[in-house]
Amino acid sequence: MTTPLADKIKALIKTHGPISVTDYFSLCLADPEHGYYRVHEPFGKEGDFTTAPEISQLFGEMIGIFLVHAWQQHGKPEGAVIAEIGPGRGTMMADMLRVVRRLAPDLYASAGVHLVETSERLRKVQSETLAAHGHKVEWHTSFETLPEGFLLLAANELFDAIPIRQFVRTAQGFRERMVGLDATDELTFAAGVAGIDPELLPTPAQGVAEGTIFEIAPARDAVMSALCERLKISGGTAVIIDYGHMATGYGDTLQAVRDHEYDPPLASPGRADLTSHVDFEQLARRAKTDDVQINGLAHQGDFLVGLGLLERAAALGRDKDALTQETIRQDVERLAGAGAGKMGELFKVLAVSSPPVPLSPFRKPKA
Repeated sequence: MTTPLADKIKALIKTHGPISVTDYFSLCLADPEHGYYRVHEPFGKEGDFTTAPEISQLFGEMIGIFLVHAWQQHGKPEGAVIAEIGPGRGTMMADMLRVVRRLAPDLYASAGVHLVETSERLRKVQSETLAAHGHKVEWHTSFETLPEGFLLLAANELFDAIPIRQFVRTAQGFRERMVGLDATDELTFAAGVAGIDPELLPTPAQGVAEGTIFEIAPARDAVMSALCERLKISGGTAVIIDYGHMATGYGDTLQAVRDHEYDPPLASPGRADLTSHVDFEQLARRAKTDDVQINGLAHQGDFLVGLGLLERAAALGRDKDALTQETIRQDVERLAGAGAGKMGELFKVLAVSSPPVPLSPFRKPKA
């Protein structure tokens, strides 16, 4: 079975030769005609995957609590910019704002709410979700156009959708992994000619088996750098949540998801969501290089429990029927638990601030 985008990519390869994994990743998600985010409703039961905010209101509420705490630690500046990049349906922002309004009415009253979203279709959905805050909400197509001022920023499952480059270990060393055509004109992976700076590898190439994959993400690095630059200029805190690994290492994490099931990455271009795991060590390294404080890097489960997830869940379930209480318990387990189908260990949370402030639930950073 082919797809319109697969046909387009095959024609491109026939004309110009194999394309990089980065270009393939970009075309799959953002091709103007057939890209996944242009033509699909990816979120929720009807879509291809469910994000944490769609599982339970508890997730967005905990992020809201964290941002209120950060605002307080920064000295309660007026006129804050509360922002989210890649806000999905607006669910997380709605849950965050409900908490902000309750816990910090001064922050809610003086802050502007800013969503960075390129999809017109999703903007309409977000405006409906956030109708109660309509007068406060503005949309942007780029992070660069956010207004000046103290920033409280959340990014949930943003970085995993930013394209990566892949390199494969060959007899000649690491070579860029490309997407080409096999003998039957089907899409296939192949090694190109471009190499990689050995300094970027976690261990010397000589000790690595042929066929091993190494991933780098210059585009993610650039986004992180822009974010850090903004924090240094205006002050503030950013919290980044995504699935990925704490330490840079080898491995192929390119994956496609379709109808809540894994799909081979080359099988359904444009019809499946394409992502890869986020290298949180590299994001933290970028923040450190850019002289922005790393408040901490934690598993999502530890972060949420540290913010009071269990207490809030108990309050939410109080005086409710047994079925509602069990649903809340299952939601908490999915958000904070470990193991298959649960997010507590697979997802990581990185928080960065400028100027430096101590933020719970992270330990106070060493001076």
